[in-house]
Amino acid sequence: MSLEVTDIPDLQLLEEAKKVAAFRAVDENFDGKRHRVVGIGSGSTVVYVAQRIGEYQASEEYKGKVEFICIPTGFQSQELIISNGLRLGSIEEYPVVDIAFDGADEVDEELQLIKGGGGCLLREKLVSSSTKEFVVVADFRKKSPKYLGTNWTKGVPIEVVPVAYARVLADIRAMSTCVRAEVRQGGVSKAGPVVTDNNNFIIDADFGQIQDPRKLHQDLKMLVGVVETGLFIDNASKAYFGAADGSIEVSLK
Repeated sequence: MSLEVTDIPDLQLLEEAKKVAAFRAVDENFDGKRHRVVGIGSGSTVVYVAQRIGEYQASEEYKGKVEFICIPTGFQSQELIISNGLRLGSIEEYPVVDIAFDGADEVDEELQLIKGGGGCLLREKLVSSSTKEFVVVADFRKKSPKYLGTNWTKGVPIEVVPVAYARVLADIRAMSTCVRAEVRQGGVSKAGPVVTDNNNFIIDADFGQIQDPRKLHQDLKMLVGVVETGLFIDNASKAYFGAADGSIEVSLK
């Protein structure tokens, strides 16, 4: 089933789409007896991933029989793990992850991603690149008809060392494909730039439709002062998209 981005359901239907996608992703991929280290990402859809895994842990099938560790990608996912009664670990303790679930800002037809709209891109990429299986869960608006930068037009998030932000900003703006680039601001909640969990700044850079995300990622990483980009290349194995009518579209690598 193909849905247009303009077919935005009301908020209740949208939340239900996220929940259905997250529950099915967990049901079809998570095995508490086999997956002992589980990555839990950030975002509104992953709320339901943590809820579902918490339900499994509390079920008679798993209760008291197995124990798995959940690795967060930031403060929000840490709180999700704790609030759902799951055991919290860290990537420093468990550098090899069995399976990870996370959302995305946009997913293209080859399962390349834009992530980092919530500001957790470095830790999200650390966990997703440390896992044997990375499963994306999202609502249908996040599925690009072809290229990244089509639905998500806020720009590619780029985490930078604060002292280098002016230099990096100038370098990005000088790139031929750059439409605009700005340091992300805290808005009404904070005066000045957003500061990540790693005490860095984020630059949001719009490159229009990205036909070669791999090359763009490599070009950005070469800039002095760039810590990581929100282009997640070749690490998602599967994506679940929930539609407003309750149907699920599954994309495989």
